[in-house]
Amino acid sequence: MITRRAFLAGGAGLGAAAALGVPPARAAAARTARVPLSDPFLLGVASGEPAPDGVVLWTRLAPDPLAPDGLGGMPSRPVAVHWQLARDEGFRHVVRQGVETARPEEAHSVHVEPAGLQPGAEYFYRFKADGEISPVGRTVTAPAPGTRSRELNLAFTSCADYQTGWFTAYRRMAEEEPDLIAFLGDYIYEYGDYKYPVRDQAGGECLDLAGYRLRHAQHKADPELQLAHAVAPWAVVWDDHDIENAWAGDVPEQPDPPFLKRRADAFQAYYENMPLRRAQRPRGSSLRLHRTLRWGAVANLHLLDTRQYRDLYACTGRSGTVGPDCQERLAPNRTILGQEQEAWLEGRLKDSAATWDLLGQQVFMMEMDWTNGEGKGYSNEGWDGYVASRDRLTAAIEATRRNAVVLTGDVHSHWAGEVKRSFQDPGSEAVAVELVTTSVTSAGDGLDEYPNTGVLLAENPHVKFFNGRRGYVRARLTEREMTVDFRSLSRVTEPYAPAYTSGSFVIEPGAPRLNQV
Repeated sequence: MITRRAFLAGGAGLGAAAALGVPPARAAAARTARVPLSDPFLLGVASGEPAPDGVVLWTRLAPDPLAPDGLGGMPSRPVAVHWQLARDEGFRHVVRQGVETARPEEAHSVHVEPAGLQPGAEYFYRFKADGEISPVGRTVTAPAPGTRSRELNLAFTSCADYQTGWFTAYRRMAEEEPDLIAFLGDYIYEYGDYKYPVRDQAGGECLDLAGYRLRHAQHKADPELQLAHAVAPWAVVWDDHDIENAWAGDVPEQPDPPFLKRRADAFQAYYENMPLRRAQRPRGSSLRLHRTLRWGAVANLHLLDTRQYRDLYACTGRSGTVGPDCQERLAPNRTILGQEQEAWLEGRLKDSAATWDLLGQQVFMMEMDWTNGEGKGYSNEGWDGYVASRDRLTAAIEATRRNAVVLTGDVHSHWAGEVKRSFQDPGSEAVAVELVTTSVTSAGDGLDEYPNTGVLLAENPHVKFFNGRRGYVRARLTEREMTVDFRSLSRVTEPYAPAYTSGSFVIEPGAPRLNQV
């Protein structure tokens, strides 16, 4: 039997292979070698999108993950992939099984959507193709609608630049054994080589489908990321680097290559490499990623897309800092979500009966003056560049009396603060709490505090916490409270740093405030 200790130690794949007749030495070699071998499961397995009666199971066949054409060393033919879902790690009680076809036009990725499962249950899954057995993954289904007794243990993070560090944060998240992992953007970086990388990156800048596929494959081949995917279901949304730095709607940062073709290629590779439902399959340069995952009556996770539908950056047309004289950011018709997504989210808030409504999104929602001392400077890439859009959302939160908690990525550091009903009104009350996760690796090791941290906090009194290391956030949600721990790593330029808690808070229903522990 595969024990939980072995699973978290990364041994589940080898144990499953041995149990099903694959020699352990051969399986171990296949998972570490960079030369093509017969094992097609070098990118591991993943699950996602938990519902009360189902979940998504994912794998992608790639015996040579770093093949320059992005196709993972696979032949240009369909391959039958068998899958099993069981109630136990030893697969003595298989509850669902079947066969899917991995097709070359989708980079031999597989998205399985087993239905009719038990709510709030733990399952284990694996795949078989061409006589080879995949690692074993663990997943869970969401509690039944209306269930308030089942807590949600959530971990979330963002921004994993392969070149700038080791993915230790993924291993530390996996060791927490969460019910759900939310990734809030920049799963990959499209950049070419840096001058001083910590780790060598395969391929140059991602400009086409082959480039994006290769970049995703290198990430998925990382053992720490594989462990995090194998231990819990994920919910993912993108940010800019999943496609191109600082893109806004249909407007790229750089005009070459043609952006909509590049965006279509990035969307295709994103879908192929993520445990998303078939409903999220892209249509050219469009992919509807905003959606809601429900965890009984304890929490709704509303996953937002702040890139695809936004208006262009205020005043300059480019991402950057603007002063208070930039009146365009205050224009009443500006939107960061787009009209359709705004209306959808307001409807979700009106219909919600959950204790907590979590808004998983990418960029700072709180107002933030980034200029030290006299004068003010606002990022036009965050919600400060779309003030009317923020005001409409905070008005909806206030009107629906939701316990809203904003989960944010992007800025490569931990922050926590309170979102005011209107930051234009000095006496405005808070209507939500914002928790900003740091990055997995982006920006390198970082510091707990920077020389200007104290000034930034003093000039933005609604911001209550900062830590500049890498890591993730863990949260436990019940009917009574939400407890939050900011988990930090002292270094990512070397592997296997321990995680420590750099800040802890409690949030109570009906009181959008951060209570420090």
